[in-house]
Amino acid sequence: MELTHEDVQRILKIIDEAKHLEEFDLVYGDFQLHIRRQGAGTSPAAAAAPAPVPGAKPAAAPVAAAAPQTVRSPVPDHMTAVRAPMLGTFYRAPAPGEKPFVEVGQSVRSEDTVCLIEVMKLFNAVRAGTGGKVVEIRAGDGELVEYNEVLIVIDPAGK
Repeated sequence: MELTHEDVQRILKIIDEAKHLEEFDLVYGDFQLHIRRQGAGTSPAAAAAPAPVPGAKPAAAPVAAAAPQTVRSPVPDHMTAVRAPMLGTFYRAPAPGEKPFVEVGQSVRSEDTVCLIEVMKLFNAVRAGTGGKVVEIRAGDGELVEYNEVLIVIDPAGK
């Protein structure tokens, strides 16, 4: 039996609501999940890296070394942040080599897809949520993003 996307979403919600948990490991078949809350003795970049599990098979995709994270300024009040609805891999285009959904300076409508988030081979479209002009793309293509992380910044006045 495999874990479904909904199973993973439920697990993440339970962990998020359990505020007393600082670190959590789950191994289910080939699926490995390691979560460490920010401030639990490590940087956010290190928290995203899976912990070694004795006797477990290595992940199918190699895990890149954690790059130092850039400190981002908060999103100005007059701007709209498109945030990650879940933990997963951020993709700017519908497929490798294809044109990105949006570019900086492009106008978008609220229903426009601006990126994809992949979780366990399921691709989830992320909509702009507001009309305006894209002023910043904060996530890198193919990068792991965290729940509620700012992916794209839109200026609603820049229509």
